[in-house]
Amino acid sequence: MAKKKERDTSITKNRRASFEFALEERYEAGIVLTGPEIKSIRAKKVSISEAYCYIDSKGILRIKGMRISEFKNAGYMLQNPDREKLLLLTKNELKKINNKLKDQGNTIVPIEVFISPKGFAKVEIAIARGKKYHDKRESLKDKDVQREISRYQ
Repeated sequence: MAKKKERDTSITKNRRASFEFALEERYEAGIVLTGPEIKSIRAKKVSISEAYCYIDSKGILRIKGMRISEFKNAGYMLQNPDREKLLLLTKNELKKINNKLKDQGNTIVPIEVFISPKGFAKVEIAIARGKKYHDKRESLKDKDVQREISRYQ
């Protein structure tokens, strides 16, 4: 598992992911972007609420459904806000993820987009398993209990 590093700036989070899925292993992946796309990310014009990741037939990890809005001062650069982006991980991490995906019910979910201390845009992804209805109700109960505890402190 990738080590937790200090993050410079959190851009956006997929808050729905922790409710819909039981998150198991987390990884930090780089994103292959164009110039206007990174400028839009730094302007916080990105959404990962409906995004998901998959490994294609060549063994490359891709993210689909990540919407990066067009940068209005891009000039002649054509931008497709919904294009698939490549995610960068080491071969060992890709092998681990591929082995985990062979289990029934596992998927790869993007959790957060952030800017690393070196200035690169990165995505935190997790191997996740879908929750059942009763598990979701349990999550809501835990959330309510934490809210009540914070009120009295």
